[in-house]
Amino acid sequence: QPIDPSLVPSVTNYLSIFGAVGMTAYFGFLEVCEPKAGETVLVSGAAGAVGSLVGQLAKIHGCRAVGIAGGAAKCARLTEKYGFDAAIDYRGKDEAALTAAIAAACPDGVDVIFENVGGIILDAGLMNLNLHARVGLCGLISEYNTAPRGIRNLWQLIVKRAHIRGLLVADYVPRFGEGAAQMGVWAAQGQLTIDEHIDEGLENAFDSFMRLFAGTNDGKMILKIA
Repeated sequence: QPIDPSLVPSVTNYLSIFGAVGMTAYFGFLEVCEPKAGETVLVSGAAGAVGSLVGQLAKIHGCRAVGIAGGAAKCARLTEKYGFDAAIDYRGKDEAALTAAIAAACPDGVDVIFENVGGIILDAGLMNLNLHARVGLCGLISEYNTAPRGIRNLWQLIVKRAHIRGLLVADYVPRFGEGAAQMGVWAAQGQLTIDEHIDEGLENAFDSFMRLFAGTNDGKMILKIA
């Protein structure tokens, strides 16, 4: 698909907000999670490229956004830079502690979970669902390089009459133009903050890739090779 560099501050934006990252956040949140104004949205992996955009989209749509991230610096970035209402540091917490932390940050319960991590983070979120909640399953990065733990609190979907739905951005490729146009409007209005972590040199490809699993990138991970 041809791109027009004159339409964006940086051509790399076509790899972030106007690329698969932005479209995953846009269609995954709006069409899979079906948010309503006034609802509470819980985002795991919230400091990542997709998660940070989902939190901002939640605010644009009148929701309360709560993000889960690793470390004080990332949690501060969620509230201070991306506009999340609250942030939860998952580090050093077991499932029970995470469940309690989510309950404290979401006193009215959770209506939408946008899940990027899985494991105990997802299970803790499920324990805080409201009736008829929606869970959008975007990723399970905590389990990609370990023995699968599985979801242990699926019974909450029955009790809360909630639903869980997986999403792949490839399903929405024919509508990328629609999504990019709307994201562009919000970005131009100053309602979206775009972060890109750019490393240079093909020799750094492995280290750049591994940043995704260590969580040391800020925003969309991009490797510039020329």
